[in-house]
Amino acid sequence: MSAGAGEPDRLAILLHEVRSPVAALRVIVDAVRRDDLEPSALRDVVGLAVAACRGIERIVTDVTAASVRPEDVDPGSLVRAAAAAASLSGARVRARVAPGLPRVSADPLRLRQALDNLVSNALVHGGPDAEVVVSAVSDGSQVLLTVADTGVGIPEEEQSRIFEPGVRFDRATTGTGLGLMVTRAIAEGHGGTLTVESQPGRGSIFTIGLPIG
Repeated sequence: MSAGAGEPDRLAILLHEVRSPVAALRVIVDAVRRDDLEPSALRDVVGLAVAACRGIERIVTDVTAASVRPEDVDPGSLVRAAAAAASLSGARVRARVAPGLPRVSADPLRLRQALDNLVSNALVHGGPDAEVVVSAVSDGSQVLLTVADTGVGIPEEEQSRIFEPGVRFDRATTGTGLGLMVTRAIAEGHGGTLTVESQPGRGSIFTIGLPIG
């Protein structure tokens, strides 16, 4: 698949997206090697490893970057798993799930991919003391998956551009500028949206809105 002007090619997207599950597997292996996990925690870690392997398989075999295979999904479980995987490396990431959250018709692997991208960005831009909260709530018509950080924030004039391929507003950090583009494509592939609220010095909140029903 060739890319048009200003668009990343499939290989660039694949290399970018496969980094998160590969990094997760490395952290999981390190956690198991420490040999200090309780049996119940070990089962959870194995589940995270299986999810990471499935994510890698999906990313490298799909023709398009954000194809969707919907099924009945508990969004709260996805949020908890994303926070747990990030926390294994020692990062300050916690989950917050509203009670009575409705299930949605969605692709669990793609939504995890999107959440992992947002959490990774939040940790990079938040610095060493970053605190990230991954939440799932409902406003009655949508399930809202949010990733909030306490980082540097995004200037208003940059917010309309950060979803474009190759755009990085913070040149002091590493990255390809593809994660938000792919995450928005995943949200839109579900008939949803990806939005951002941010102020410089006061952090950012990225929200994936998923229709209910």
